[in-house]
Amino acid sequence: MEISNILKPEAVKVLAAASSKKRLLHEMGDLAHSAYGFTHGDIVEALTLRENLGPTGVGHGVALPHARLPGITDVAGTFILLEKSVDFESVDRQPVDIIFGLFAPEDAGVEHLKALALISRTLRDAAICSKLRANTDASTLYTILTEARSAQAA
Repeated sequence: MEISNILKPEAVKVLAAASSKKRLLHEMGDLAHSAYGFTHGDIVEALTLRENLGPTGVGHGVALPHARLPGITDVAGTFILLEKSVDFESVDRQPVDIIFGLFAPEDAGVEHLKALALISRTLRDAAICSKLRANTDASTLYTILTEARSAQAA
């Protein structure tokens, strides 16, 4: 599995800021709706329910909100880079500026976990995160994300 299999170029966005975690989840819903046609309300509800179980801010300015959605057939992702960080109740109590949302079918088992592990490994790499933070062009961000694992595997 590669990031290019789960992330479309049009599902990558740079935002100047988000006023709150809740607002950021709505932005993610907007992005997933426009890129994949997912129902905005379903996305926001599923992400909010998942966040209520425990925050998905994994530390070092990175959050990996994820949820299973009814009616989708494949794992899909969204990526948002914030120019101004937002509190995401992360494990290290640091605000986040790199947010990769992951959406899976309700019955996706291993595939969802593999995708989550791939994104987690990629965004744990400090060099990749530095490159992402140094760019504000969505197509450049997409290239960095999709080429990151390929370059590491070579």
